[in-house]
Amino acid sequence: MEHIDHEHYMREAILEARLAEQKGEVPIGAVIVWNGQIIGRGHNLRESAADPLAHAELIAIREASEHLQAWRLTGCTLYVTLEPCPMCAGAIVQARIDQVVYGTADPKAGCAGTLMNLLQEERFNHRTAVTSGILQEECGSMLTQFFRRLRGKSNDISTTTEKGACSL
Repeated sequence: MEHIDHEHYMREAILEARLAEQKGEVPIGAVIVWNGQIIGRGHNLRESAADPLAHAELIAIREASEHLQAWRLTGCTLYVTLEPCPMCAGAIVQARIDQVVYGTADPKAGCAGTLMNLLQEERFNHRTAVTSGILQEECGSMLTQFFRRLRGKSNDISTTTEKGACSL
């Protein structure tokens, strides 16, 4: 079996998360890999796009589908810094992605094994392999630090009007 460097691709997802963070977004990033090549990238854009669907995974799925000119992303692996939510897990199943590799669990919305496992639900017509905990500490720390900074800003009266300071 071919060795896949999950850490390499997760570092690419972390770079995407950093782009989100630079925009004041929650730092979540994703990449999609097909035949050893990144064909889709995405980072959280919910605030700046004012779009509840602008999750990192959905943006990466759209880009990968455009690259392959197909809605079926069989043979692809999605790397994401945070465990997919129910919406993203549903999109992953619908896109027929073979594998999801995520960094840190999401105790509030994780649907790749934490709250439930939609990616491997036997009643669906597609199941996705799941690998968790890749660069978990780095992925989790990035989110923790972001929310600590955000809480610090919301406690400072002079910064509460900054874009996104109290809207997450």
